[in-house]
Amino acid sequence: MVNLLKNLFIKNPSQDNSLKPSLVYKLVSYCFVFPMFRILFRGRTFGNFNTPRYGSLVVVANHGSHLDPPLLGHVLGRPVSFMAKAELFNIPLLGSIIRACGAYPVKRGASDREAIRVASACLQEGKAIGVFLDGTRQKDGRVNRPKPGAALLAARTGSYLLPVAIINSHKALGAGNSLLRLLPIHIRIGKPIPPPISRHKKDLEAKSIELQNRINLLLDKGLIN
Repeated sequence: MVNLLKNLFIKNPSQDNSLKPSLVYKLVSYCFVFPMFRILFRGRTFGNFNTPRYGSLVVVANHGSHLDPPLLGHVLGRPVSFMAKAELFNIPLLGSIIRACGAYPVKRGASDREAIRVASACLQEGKAIGVFLDGTRQKDGRVNRPKPGAALLAARTGSYLLPVAIINSHKALGAGNSLLRLLPIHIRIGKPIPPPISRHKKDLEAKSIELQNRINLLLDKGLIN
């Protein structure tokens, strides 16, 4: 309950420089991701008003394409951190860019427990963490086999979960496709839901299934008119 209250009353990030989007993040988002999404993919979003602007948040989405992480970070109006291999942070320029854009490093071969620990630390700082519910890209772009990682993160930190549906990215550049197709990609943002009531397996599984149903229902609504 204490963590939930923190989410509701956390101070505005304008008073906390650590939560402000960096200059590099803004440049990448508005000079690269914005024209790619809005122009090339005729991108549209629905439900932006559902996104909490401040406080820890677990953003949970379907995963059909490598396009998904940057698109989520752009359309939600606040930086969204995703896990990245630690080796990438040692590459000149690339390491600086992905770090500035909110990615957090996880060592190759690290256990799920280590990844959860790193992500939990980001949430405790009031950040938004992105999690793909299936863990890997799905050829049909839907949520098919939800994993409990997002629910566990929410339960550990008292963070709300935000279901998001990414429509058509799997057709534009999905698993097994080498050619980019300039199809419309639309994003529907659902209402945030509270974390599981406990870390017990049955509660985590129930919340994961709820997220799966909510995301797939948003996908069933199709492209935004």
